[in-house]
Amino acid sequence: MATLRERKTYRDHVMRALYEATEGNRLLGVTGAKLHDDLGIDAQDLAAACTYLAGEGLITVDWVAGNTPAMVTLTHQGIRLMEAEEEERD
Repeated sequence: MATLRERKTYRDHVMRALYEATEGNRLLGVTGAKLHDDLGIDAQDLAAACTYLAGEGLITVDWVAGNTPAMVTLTHQGIRLMEAEEEERD
């Protein structure tokens, strides 16, 4: 079981990976398999991170059997959050 710090880190990594891969475009998404491979997050932890972020309204997830994310996309709210973070860094 992941610690709170790890769970928050996984969520952050998922959001950043989505934002970078889609360039903030709501029409594009990333497969769960690509997120899993690119981020190296355990399948259960990836599913938990996606469930949390979807619950917060930051992403949408199309699921396949076994609680595996098939396709993950940013919502408008998710894009706004990532853009605000990008502006703070600049």
